[in-house]
Amino acid sequence: MESLFFFIFAAVAVVSALLLVTFRNPVYCALSLVATFFAIAGHFVLLNAYFLAAVQVIVYAGAIMVLFLFVIMLLNMGHSSALEVVAGKYRRVAVVLLMAVLVAQLGLMVGRQIGVSPEPGDPALFSENIPYIGKLLYTDFLLPFEIASMILLVALVGVMVMVKKDPAKADH
Repeated sequence: MESLFFFIFAAVAVVSALLLVTFRNPVYCALSLVATFFAIAGHFVLLNAYFLAAVQVIVYAGAIMVLFLFVIMLLNMGHSSALEVVAGKYRRVAVVLLMAVLVAQLGLMVGRQIGVSPEPGDPALFSENIPYIGKLLYTDFLLPFEIASMILLVALVGVMVMVKKDPAKADH
């Protein structure tokens, strides 16, 4: 049963990643990226890494995508009318497909809670993984963590500088 869910999540991740690079509308690209993040979170659930699945959904599908959408709206990128026609025809199919994936993920999570508890094994995969990840993040991987945060900060400031209107030109 787990292999079936693995292939479903893999297919959703690959298809949504392909849609990410093929859509012309940046908002649709961002939504495809959200679908990819949810499929990756499903893989984490299959690996019994519930904390990583929750972080994937909360941090990446939530906070990072809000930042991306903020930047997209701040840049005021237009949308393609040709894309709206194509998206309109397949919108119902996409909604049904995404709802099926959501129900499958919820069913898998509920089934794991009802079923037999997993055998104790590698502590990095079970309940002890949260302090282990925190210790690694703030000791061995502190520099990459700080570099990633600085890159995001520089990108946000760069976008703000790019879209800021010159006050001298605004009066004309």
